Amino acid sequence: MKIDSNDLLSSILESISRIDYVHPGDIPNIDLYMDQVTTFMDEQLTSTKRYDSDKILTKTMINNYVKNNLLPAPTKKKYTKEHVLMLIFIYYFKNILSIKDIESLLTPITEKCFCDNPTLDITALYEKICRSEKEQIDPLIEHIKSCFEKSEQMFLEEPEEDREYLQLFSFICSLSFDVYVKKLLIEKIIDGFSNQE
Repeated sequence: MKIDSNDLLSSILESISRIDYVHPGDIPNIDLYMDQVTTFMDEQLTSTKRYDSDKILTKTMINNYVKNNLLPAPTKKKYTKEHVLMLIFIYYFKNILSIKDIESLLTPITEKCFCDNPTLDITALYEKICRSEKEQIDPLIEHIKSCFEKSEQMFLEEPEEDREYLQLFSFICSLSFDVYVKKLLIEKIIDGFSNQE
């Protein structure tokens, strides 16, 4: 197994620097049928797929989200721009959180956005969050570089044929630990405000 470590790091950093979000202005200003929603999401989020065969969103997923109270039901089988924004949040959260946790997290938002007199503008909320996340990209790149450099200094005493894999394994472990700790923290926060209800 021969991996060029510098090429790997460059590729990772390049893909991170290209991370963008679905801009609310790109979402059609008309209500969409389910097929239109799935097509739009697939077009907008295709760069997040790991494999070409991965599905961004299916009709079954949308129906399950509605059934599990993650997404308010459509009106006359049509989904609004607000529904699409909620689906984007769900898409990202489902990779790290349980359906129950996502429901706990999104219910206060749906209650204030999907009612007769909305008190929360989900588009403004979404844009603020996305801008904030974009600001985190440079510090994230620096953190990844630091993890990579530390892993490169590990296992130098190992035989050459094992060293590269062990360094790569160390790098993955470092990134995984970060994800693990943040996931635990997110779950604790959700449990904290869920228990207050």
